Amino acid sequence: QVQLVESGGGWVQPGGSLRLSCAVSGFTFSIYTMSWYRQAPGKERELVANITNTGGMTNYADSVKGRFTISRDNAKNTVYLQMNSLKPEDTAVYYCYVRQGLIRHWGQGTQVTVSS
Repeated sequence: QVQLVESGGGWVQPGGSLRLSCAVSGFTFSIYTMSWYRQAPGKERELVANITNTGGMTNYADSVKGRFTISRDNAKNTVYLQMNSLKPEDTAVYYCYVRQGLIRHWGQGTQVTVSS
C-alpha cells in the first residue's frame, strides 16, 4: 500500500522559513520522480517543484524559484521542501505527489500559513 505522509507545515511570519518532509512507503522510492504541489483557498492545485529519482534534476514554479529548494534522501525514502523568504501568497495546503504510470498518489497535505 502506497503511503505519502507530509509533515512540517505550520504558521510562519513573512520572511520566515519552513521545511516540509514527505515520508514514503509502499513502493520503490528511488526510481520515481517526486513532486510537491500546493492548493490555496479558491485556487487550483499547482505544481511547486519536482525532483528526478536520483536528485540530478529539479524543476520549480516561477513563483518559488530562488526561495524554495526540493531535495530527497533515497536512503530514508523521504523528499523535502525547504521554503525560505516565505510570502503570504505561499499560504496553501502542500501535497506530496508521485505518479506510477497511470496511477497518481497524493499525500494528505500539510497546511502552511504565512501571515503577520
